[in-house]
Amino acid sequence: MTTFANTNPLSLAEADKQFALHPFTHLSNHEAQGPFVIEKGEGIYVWDDQGNRLLEGMSGLWCTSLGFSEHRLVEAAAKQFAALPYSHMFTHRSTPPAIELSQRLVALAPPGIGKVFFVNSGSEAVDTAIKMAWYYNNAKGRSSKKTIIARHRAYHGVTVAAGSLTGLPYAQDGFDLPAIPVMHVETPHAYRHALDGESDDAYATRLAASLEQQILDAGAHTIAAFIAEPVMGAGGVLIPPAGYFEKVQAVLKRHDILFIADEVICGFGRTGNIWGCDTFGITPDIMTSAKQLSSAYLPIGAVLVSDHLYETFREYADKLGVFGTGTTYGGHPVSAAVALETLKIYESDDIYGQVTARSPHFAERVQALQNHPLVGHTRSIGLIGAIELVADKSNKQSFPAADKIAAKVMAAAREHNLILRAVPGDTVAFCPPLIINDDQIDEMFDAVSDALNDVHQHYKSRQ
Repeated sequence: MTTFANTNPLSLAEADKQFALHPFTHLSNHEAQGPFVIEKGEGIYVWDDQGNRLLEGMSGLWCTSLGFSEHRLVEAAAKQFAALPYSHMFTHRSTPPAIELSQRLVALAPPGIGKVFFVNSGSEAVDTAIKMAWYYNNAKGRSSKKTIIARHRAYHGVTVAAGSLTGLPYAQDGFDLPAIPVMHVETPHAYRHALDGESDDAYATRLAASLEQQILDAGAHTIAAFIAEPVMGAGGVLIPPAGYFEKVQAVLKRHDILFIADEVICGFGRTGNIWGCDTFGITPDIMTSAKQLSSAYLPIGAVLVSDHLYETFREYADKLGVFGTGTTYGGHPVSAAVALETLKIYESDDIYGQVTARSPHFAERVQALQNHPLVGHTRSIGLIGAIELVADKSNKQSFPAADKIAAKVMAAAREHNLILRAVPGDTVAFCPPLIINDDQIDEMFDAVSDALNDVHQHYKSRQ
């Protein structure tokens, strides 16, 4: 029997530097500076290992919607662990929480969605959606329809297939991605890409026309699906112009291309409605969800499938003998029980109504940052927002990439006990737990202002 002698105990930080390989991390810098260790949480706050209390302005990774101390979720997990800690959903098996969660998700979904397939994460959900798009077209005898259209700056995950769709270099460089047929099209970002004097409608029309031209150039017979986040999260909290998705859907319908709505960040109230699809008038063929599905208390994701796709799946599976995909932990009963209780809390505590009530004050505080010398653009919807930083407001000139200006603001915010996230495009994102109140919104944006002032003062001192 192997034993471990604790002859040279390490601190947590030293053990982390020695043994842990972190995602999305500069590895050499990590060896030098070590980890930022979070030890506990309560409400919208977390505490680090130095005893500092910080407002978690990003809900972890866009996900901890109910904060860090929702006892109903803890109790739901404990109860299910005691009753049945594991079962699977292969070969006709299921569990009560998985069945009830499926039923509830279909009831919440946009019209036409009739089936739910469980996975463990957003990346897995997107991978599964890709497989479903291919399966559907193969069933229809259209085996050449394999390309997935995504958008530049999109974030759809990091697995081999999902990472191929992610339109951010840092998620692809060095990994031989994209590894599947993918075509990236223009990003809907009016601040950077709309023409002078161009209206939202004209900009959306131009984007849809560009999409259609790329489809025609590639051949619609080669394209299986278009995937889009209703609001692009990690790519910069990019909110589409009015009419954009209406016009995009018309193009897709003309060319018989499926629409996959990636609701991993937007789903469950983030944009002010249950789904981003509700906010932007999207009628999806497939939806992916994760993150706020369980308030991130346990890993779970779901792929929601339209009735017309399922009918084709059923007929093709009859021909092949089985619908041959799934994962060991998909629909895990404890994760499903926690997700089910999360959805019940959203309803019983009127979380969606709270988002609607808080959104105007949140938007007001985001918009007020437009007056800061470093801020070129502000944007928000529901309880998600961002500021885009510029060196010169008059001409939208960006800072040199080496300055890492957004990362400096993120670091400065931590000095003011606020956790934010720097995302591409010199952008700082805000995505607090949905349970935040108006006083806490003020606390959050007061700290943002202080952080911006610190960084601005640093730049002024260099001149």
